[in-house]
Amino acid sequence: MNSFLELVNNRQSDRAYFDKPVEQDKLDRILEAARLAPSACNAQPWKLIVVTDPEKRHQVADAATSKMLSMNHFSKQAPIILVEENANFTSKIGGWAQGKHYPHLDLGILASHICLAAADEGLGSCMLGWCDEKKVAKTLEIPKGKKVMLVILLGYSAQTLREKKK
Repeated sequence: MNSFLELVNNRQSDRAYFDKPVEQDKLDRILEAARLAPSACNAQPWKLIVVTDPEKRHQVADAATSKMLSMNHFSKQAPIILVEENANFTSKIGGWAQGKHYPHLDLGILASHICLAAADEGLGSCMLGWCDEKKVAKTLEIPKGKKVMLVILLGYSAQTLREKKK
């Protein structure tokens, strides 16, 4: 891609993927972009869980799918799970003083870094906020008290680029 604006224009929420695994080198570069994401007071209040095992991917997909609402039925691609961690002391104090929960802002920045890095690698992505958090946590053995905030799908998109109507 030639420019950041072109990258942003080409990134979209893809809801259909080819059954092709994401290469480890591409995943490594996406995770490096995530590692470099800024956060309030450098708290980095997150844990990333990358699920590449097909059986676990399907279990996470089942937890992110609602048959009743017909949501996220496309979610069997390699997901990255964002788990909220505690902010550091400085970020907590700043958040308290400002009446903001900085970890939620930080996770949004992190998710954007991941999705834009995926687009730069020629991959599609989709952020899923809808999931059965308890089921995802149980499947991935996430400790109690940790909050699953977002599931991000990554893969080779089977969709054509859509015009953005904003």
